[in-house]
Amino acid sequence: MKIKNIAIIAHVDHGKTTLVNQLLKYSGTFRENEKVDDLSMDSNPLEKERGITIVSKPTSIKYQDYKINILDTPGHADFGGEVERIMHMVDGCLLLVDAFEGTMPQTRFVLKKAIEANIKPIVVINKIDRANASPSKAVDEVLSLFIELGASDEMLDFKVAYTSALNGTSSLDPSPSSQVPGMDAIYNLIINEIPDPKVEENGPFQMQAALLDYNDYVGRMGIGRIQRGSVKVNDIVSCMRLDGSVKQFKVLKLFGFYGLKRIEINECSAGDICAIAGLTDLNVGETICDKSNLDQLPLLHIDEPTLQMTFGTNSSPFAGKEGKFLTSRQIDERLFKESQRDVSLKVEKIPNSENWIVSGRGELHLGILIENMRREGYELEVSRPKVIIKEIDGVKCEPYEDLIIEIPNDFVGDVMTSLGTRDAELLNMDTGDSTTKLSYIIPSRGLIGFISNFLTLTKGYGIIAHTFREYREANQGKIGERSIGVLVATEGGNSTPYALKHVEERGVMFVGPGTQIYEGMIVGENKYDADLAVNVCQTKNLTNQRSATKDQTIVLKTPRKMTLEDCLDYINSDELVEITPSNFRMRKKILNLAERKKYEAKIKSQENN
Repeated sequence: MKIKNIAIIAHVDHGKTTLVNQLLKYSGTFRENEKVDDLSMDSNPLEKERGITIVSKPTSIKYQDYKINILDTPGHADFGGEVERIMHMVDGCLLLVDAFEGTMPQTRFVLKKAIEANIKPIVVINKIDRANASPSKAVDEVLSLFIELGASDEMLDFKVAYTSALNGTSSLDPSPSSQVPGMDAIYNLIINEIPDPKVEENGPFQMQAALLDYNDYVGRMGIGRIQRGSVKVNDIVSCMRLDGSVKQFKVLKLFGFYGLKRIEINECSAGDICAIAGLTDLNVGETICDKSNLDQLPLLHIDEPTLQMTFGTNSSPFAGKEGKFLTSRQIDERLFKESQRDVSLKVEKIPNSENWIVSGRGELHLGILIENMRREGYELEVSRPKVIIKEIDGVKCEPYEDLIIEIPNDFVGDVMTSLGTRDAELLNMDTGDSTTKLSYIIPSRGLIGFISNFLTLTKGYGIIAHTFREYREANQGKIGERSIGVLVATEGGNSTPYALKHVEERGVMFVGPGTQIYEGMIVGENKYDADLAVNVCQTKNLTNQRSATKDQTIVLKTPRKMTLEDCLDYINSDELVEITPSNFRMRKKILNLAERKKYEAKIKSQENN
């Protein structure tokens, strides 16, 4: 059977996963009575909840006498490590673009990776049934982007298909009325336009692990395309390690992909994508080859992390009350395991402490890891994210990002004022009848804490997207720190309506009555720029005149709900977020009020000197 290998690349929420579902559905891969989940390729619970793809996943369909291997890739730049690696496994890509939104920051990011890997693109304009969609304008924007990114003349001569993935229709004509049920237009473009795998069918076996997977029975597996020859179960092969060493191992299992299933196979040949098991510490980028013909493939280039956080064992007074995994050893093992699976993640243990520096590609990247650990039963505490400063030619440099914002016209002034305080440089402003599109270059640290502020400023109507641009000389100014103070608890216990009624006059509360509190925990936001120590556990002294039902008449304002991302965005450098399976709480690093004041006075004295 002939093979075609393609990736589906696009900006977040342009319909990649939905399109893959339709390609699977109309190829006859599923039985008629088989129920297909709308997000069948997004298997991680977080992927389904957030509507994003986090991990690249291989699948395949059979169409006519072709086997088409498809990789559904993440669109968010934080998971760009996945996009880079799968480009080495495919010969072409479907670039999906929303007919209304056109090209967006992550469209540029993923297309740049495809052009660098020199793989053949097919452009798919999706959502052409959407109100105010402009397919021709979207195609023009794509062409401009190709030219801007230095695509070859051959790439500029791309073919275009038009779809409504949600409705399962496609055509080669931009008119919505020409849409017909099924995905034949795309299948035929793949077969006619995407080149066959550039591999050697004969010769000694060779493949490179571009993705990693894990199975409880066989352990770690390397997923990649076989570049040369073939491999069978029980073959003895060599792994050429990243450090230059060579290790032989026996192929215990081979897995192929069909539909949404990973199926066990006995043999796999050049051009096909498979998972190979047998080496427990296989790493991304390592070459697996014939034991008597050592031939290493070029190492995969992975962009470096730009953001880091400090993870630590939970040191709060509530430590150990809600989680299953609490110890330094358990957290260390979990972080090590994650760093082995995720090539974009770097973990470094801080000597003589129970803390780790965890570096990733952005707040979402690290936030997903924290949320997964929380759901698995871990307790930990994390610091405010900070950018990674690199020294380039003796100059300290920090990462900068392209930022694109689309907002209702009413909110333009507030958003531009906020970005002005974060050293953002306005590149372009495109004002429409009801919305304005703003393009900025901004230091990565200027984005820390901005997302939640942006949603508040735009009342949830704003669209924001950003992607890494380059490193520039670091600005020494303070950017992104929260300017407003917080309300910090001075006593432990349960919060009372009586105390909250008096404290809520000082600002906005994060906790309601009956919440367990400890000293040093952040319970609200102050009206002013200084922190304020408050007691939210105080009870009213009983007297003969007091009515037993008097407290029931107290009416409190609804406390502000803070998500995990809100908390990570909100805290300053002297604060932490305590994370458990049941709760996340913001707190000061130094819990005791007197000790905290001594430390702050010492820091202020050092700054003055």
